[in-house]
Amino acid sequence: PEETPQPAPRQIFQERQRITSLPLYFQGYLSVRHSRCHQRVYWTELRGTVLFFYDDKKAPKYSQKLDISTLTSATNVYPDENGSAQFILTLSSGELELKVNFKITSCDFKLVGKEWKGFILTVTELSVPPDESLLPEQLRRMHEVLEKEKERRMMLNNSSSASFTRKTPPSNTLTALPECSYAVSRQEAMKMLERNTSCGNLILRPGSDNKSYAITIRAPHIKHYKVVSKGTCYLLELERQVILPSLQDVVNYFVTETQGNLKPYVIQT
Repeated sequence: PEETPQPAPRQIFQERQRITSLPLYFQGYLSVRHSRCHQRVYWTELRGTVLFFYDDKKAPKYSQKLDISTLTSATNVYPDENGSAQFILTLSSGELELKVNFKITSCDFKLVGKEWKGFILTVTELSVPPDESLLPEQLRRMHEVLEKEKERRMMLNNSSSASFTRKTPPSNTLTALPECSYAVSRQEAMKMLERNTSCGNLILRPGSDNKSYAITIRAPHIKHYKVVSKGTCYLLELERQVILPSLQDVVNYFVTETQGNLKPYVIQT
């Protein structure tokens, strides 16, 4: 059985907690490679739906981070069982290859790879993956993380609802939110699009970090796109970055670029 990686010294742990403001779910060494980049080993932490990469196990500050809330798939590089220690995360912003290095990990690196993949899928899909090869203890910990992440999302939704709920200024004011904006979680947005296809297929919602926004679409598959506020503008994270002056312009961009195939989700009353 895989042993839980030992935590960093208390002072470092507290500093990381302060900097990230996210709960720690899993950690360990991973070889990381972005598209067309060299592979590099990082001490990696999964906090909420974000991967934090540290140059050293005892480094208090991360060198890179990656929001994986827009994960669409986690695929083994090799289809057989031995390939479980190496897999690719497909995100709206691109692909990331992760590998458990057997030279660094003292325990069963294949099992650790499955565990990494399991925890990542648990927090992004809000469900424990049905993998019969996972040990009972691993499944128990994943279920614990699942409950913690659900609670975290609920708290985020409760705190963001008041600020995100549509206000009542005139519709021509710049501060008005688009009609397709809803204070819902990623999973709730997916359910809305799947259950009420006649209402539209594009939702604007709060981001998982409670600081940004996100676009969820169904065309025909579910996809998520992060929208970051930059001063008076909004940055849309696609293959190439797009900067737009308002959230309504963000919605209009998707509608225009898809020639009307994407339609704002509006509940008819």
